[in-house]
Amino acid sequence: MPKPNSFRWSMESEPHKPRTKEIIHKHPEIRTLIGRNPWTFGVILLCVGFQITLSWFLRDASWWVIFLVAYLGGAFASHTLYVCIHEAAHNLIFKKSFFNKIGAMTANLPLVFPSAISFQKYHLKHHSYQGVEELDADMPYRWEAKLINNSGFGKALWLLLYPIFQMIRPGRIKEVTLMDKWTVVNILVQTVFMGAFIYFFGWKATVYLTASFFFSVGLHPLGARWIQEHFLTHGDQETKSYYGMMNSVNLNVGYHNEHHDFPSVPWNKLPKIKKFAGSYYNSLGHHTSYTILLFKFLFDRNLSVYSRMARDNRGSKVKSPTVVRSENVEGIELKA
Repeated sequence: MPKPNSFRWSMESEPHKPRTKEIIHKHPEIRTLIGRNPWTFGVILLCVGFQITLSWFLRDASWWVIFLVAYLGGAFASHTLYVCIHEAAHNLIFKKSFFNKIGAMTANLPLVFPSAISFQKYHLKHHSYQGVEELDADMPYRWEAKLINNSGFGKALWLLLYPIFQMIRPGRIKEVTLMDKWTVVNILVQTVFMGAFIYFFGWKATVYLTASFFFSVGLHPLGARWIQEHFLTHGDQETKSYYGMMNSVNLNVGYHNEHHDFPSVPWNKLPKIKKFAGSYYNSLGHHTSYTILLFKFLFDRNLSVYSRMARDNRGSKVKSPTVVRSENVEGIELKA
């Protein structure tokens, strides 16, 4: 089977805004779900405490124990913290942006690398310009897709190194200031924390945190989330949701169509969107197992890093109807 050598291209605008207007017209009760969930900060403190406590007990453990615990436990806590940073990026924890940034940087602490503030800037672009290479940091580089051999080993290596690819993609993003005062604060806070952590906990504990982070977004069933969200596993459908048991651990992160349609609804209320507007979501392709999806990605030669829908900036700016939400994202007025 020949190896794919390009993304699939669309001249249509991103699919979510028109559907949002249609759903909100037929199901105005969804407006009641818009809001914030300050209890998410409690989840942040719980997961940060969990990781620091485990790090202390693992500071003198055998290497195989460190990596096993990171894979079976730490990865889940790290992924949940990543989701909390995502919630803060949409201002879904507190009303004021300042406190959401504090929450995001708190969640960032056990994730080793400073990324909370940068994620917010690039992620909001992803919502507005889905699939536009120069504006969507979720899109792989073309050279990235070309580099990865469409074999199980090549794709496994790509997932293993996925955090590194994520870190370098923002370099191509336009219309975003790379450094600002909050980014500097994030870097300083993370540097001080990790310096103190290495001094008091040692290198084995530091390796545990690092391994937890890499597993949480890489070569792990949780890493299949990146395949689930926007890889073309169901024809030309760009966004897929996941309805499986991991949602109970990772704050309903699988409800991705629902989130893109209504990004001002906090994680605890995303299942209600599907309940209210099931006729729209039940007919869409979705996934129920991250483990099955992980192996499908690794061994199905029809799936590769090229299995993404791309569009140019002109297609992304096709006018879509104004929709009802609770924040202003890229110039779209959203009201509760």
